[in-house]
Amino acid sequence: MNPTPELSRRRLLRMLGAAPMLPLGGFATASLLAGCGGDSNDDSPVAVTPVPPVVPVTLASVTFSSMDAPTLANAAAMATTTVGSTMTVNFSDNSKLDFKLSYKPFFITGDMVPNGAGGTILAGGYYNIKNQPIIDTTVPGKERQFFSDSPDGTSLLSVPNANVAGVKGKPVFAVVQFEYTTLAQDGVTGMYGRLPSPIAVLTLDQDQSTGKLSLVKYHNVDTSGVEGLWITCGASLSPWGTHLSSEEYEPNAFTAASDSQFKAFSRNLYGSETAANPYNYGHMPEVTVNPDGTASIKKHFCMGRISHELVQVMPDQRTVLMGDDATNSGYFVFVADKERDLSSGTLYVAKVGAGFSIDPAAAAAPLSWIKLGSATSAEIRQLAATVKPLEIMDVRTVDPQDAAFKQVVANGAVEWIKLMPGMEKAAAFLETHRYAALVGASMGFTKMEGTTVNARDKIAYSALQNCQSSMVAGNKLNVAGNGVSIPKALNAGAVMALNLKGGQKDVNGAAINSEWMPVDIKALITGEDITADALGNTANPNRIGNPDNLKFSEKLRTLFIGEDSGQHVNNFLWAYNVDTKQLARIMSIPAGGESTGLHAVDELNGWTYIMSNFQHAGDWGSIHNNVKATLDPLLRANYKDKFGSAVGYLTGELSQMRLAKA
Repeated sequence: MNPTPELSRRRLLRMLGAAPMLPLGGFATASLLAGCGGDSNDDSPVAVTPVPPVVPVTLASVTFSSMDAPTLANAAAMATTTVGSTMTVNFSDNSKLDFKLSYKPFFITGDMVPNGAGGTILAGGYYNIKNQPIIDTTVPGKERQFFSDSPDGTSLLSVPNANVAGVKGKPVFAVVQFEYTTLAQDGVTGMYGRLPSPIAVLTLDQDQSTGKLSLVKYHNVDTSGVEGLWITCGASLSPWGTHLSSEEYEPNAFTAASDSQFKAFSRNLYGSETAANPYNYGHMPEVTVNPDGTASIKKHFCMGRISHELVQVMPDQRTVLMGDDATNSGYFVFVADKERDLSSGTLYVAKVGAGFSIDPAAAAAPLSWIKLGSATSAEIRQLAATVKPLEIMDVRTVDPQDAAFKQVVANGAVEWIKLMPGMEKAAAFLETHRYAALVGASMGFTKMEGTTVNARDKIAYSALQNCQSSMVAGNKLNVAGNGVSIPKALNAGAVMALNLKGGQKDVNGAAINSEWMPVDIKALITGEDITADALGNTANPNRIGNPDNLKFSEKLRTLFIGEDSGQHVNNFLWAYNVDTKQLARIMSIPAGGESTGLHAVDELNGWTYIMSNFQHAGDWGSIHNNVKATLDPLLRANYKDKFGSAVGYLTGELSQMRLAKA
C-alpha cells in the first residue's frame, strides 16, 4: 500500500503522539514507521509534490469491540484469560489506529520471582507479624509456604527519582494486594480470612520503545507496624500517588473471642489465638512506595470501620467516596481536613430520599448526609487499643423488651442496640455500621462495591454486586422507610451513578466543606437474571453480571467493569463508553474465577495501561455443573492445581492502521 501525500512520516509521529497508546508488545514505533515506506531516517514527505500545512490531529474517541463469551466449543478459552477485543483509537481527521488486545501476566501466584537482591521470593506468599513465612502443614511431607490464589487491588504508579538496579528503561511500580487464599493445599481446609493479607510492590522495567512492562523486583511490604492486614480487597490510586488499600468485612468485635475464623487469623499472625484486637481491622490502609521499590504503610482509623472495598479520592484531594461491601451497607463519604492527608477529617453517611430505583429509565433519588463525627486517626487508634466493645454499646440478638434499646438491622442481622453515654465518637468510628443504623442512615444496600469518578462530568459510579435481601421490600433485612427499597430482587446487580456538587449541608443544617458530595443516585446499567442457559449462566452473559471492580478512564471516556459473579460461568471484564452507551466485553476470566485488580491508567510515561488480575479459578458453584468435568483438569494444569492466579495487564499489538482518510 502506498501512503498518500498528506501522510508524511512526521504527521504519523504526531498522530501516534496524540493517541492513548497501549503497550504494543513486540511492535516498536520504528517498525510502524518502517511500514510507511521510504528510508527510516528520512523525515520528509514520501511524495515529491508540495504538501499543505498539516492540521493538528487530535484524539477524538476510543472504542472497544466486544468479544464473544467463550463456550465449550473452545474449552481451552474458558480455562484461561481470553481476550478477543480490539481497541480503536479515532482521530479528528477520521483516521484511526486499531490495537488487538491481549493479556500479559507478570506472574502466577506461587511462582518464585526476583527479589531484587539476586535471589527469589514467593509471589503472593504469606508472612506473620515477625515477617516470617507462614507454613501450610496440611499435607505431611509436603510442607510449603502459604500463597494466595486471590490477588486483588492493584495500583500502577511512578515515583520521583526512582532508582532500582536492573531497570534498563524507566522504573514504574505496581502495588498488589492479596485478599485471601481459598484452601490449604490439602484441598479441604478452608483458609478464607484466616491469614494476614500480604501486600507487595512490584518494580517494573518499562521499555520506552514499546511500553512493555517486565518484573525486576518483588518486595513484600512489612505490615507489622499496622498489626497486619485483614482481607484486603479492592484498591485505588490516590491523586498524590499512594496506594489506597482496603480491609473488608470488619471482624465482629462482640463475637471475635469465640469466632474460629478470627482466632485462626490471630494464631497465624501472632502465634496466639487471643493476641489480635478486632478493632485494629476494618480500616483504610495507605501504602507509599519509595524510590528503591520498597514501601511503608499506615492505617487511617478515622475513615470508619466498615467493609472497605474500593475508595475513590475526588479531584479536590480531600473528599473520599467509599464502597461498603456488606449486606445492609451504606454510602459513606470522608472529607479530610487537609489535602493529600487522610489522617483527620469528618465522616458522613447517606440518607436516601424518595424514589430510589434500579431502573435506568427512572429519575434519580435525592441523597442527604448525616454527620457521624470528626476525628484524627491517632485518637481513634488509641480508642481501638483501650476501649472494649461493651463499653461502647450493648448489642443483643434477641429483643430485650427494654425501651433503652433500639432495633436496627446491621451487617445482615437484626439487632437491638443501646449506646453507652458519651461513646458517640467511639461508636461512629469503631462500630460504624451499627452506629450509622442507630442514627437513621440508609443502611439498606447489598454489597456496595467499587467506586470511581468521572471528574469531567462530576459523576461518581458505584457497583451494587447484587440488589437483593436488604434492598427488597418485605425482606426481613429491609428497613421500611430508610429509602432503599425495590419491589423485587435483581441478583445480577447494577452500576449506580451519583451526581456530585458543592454547597451541601448535612441533615442538621451544617455546611459540608466539599465541592464533590453526591446529591442523588440512579441506575446507570444493570444485569439481567435469566433461567439457566445451556452453559449454566443464570445472568444474561451479554450484560454485566454482579459488578465489582470499577475504574473510569477520563481520556478513554470509558467505565471499566470487573465482575464477581456467581451467575456467569466465566466472569468478564467490560468497557462501557459513557457517551455512546456502548458496552463491550473485552476479557473473559478463567471459569470459576473473579475479575479483580482493575486499574485504568490514562498515561504513564506516554503509555496507557489497563491492569487486571483474577482470583480463585475453578471455584465451582452449581452454575458450573455443565462445565466442571471438562474444565477442571484444564484449570489445574494452567494454574498450579488451582492454587495459582494471575497478576498482569492488558497489552496490545498493532493489527491495522489506516494511512488515508476515509
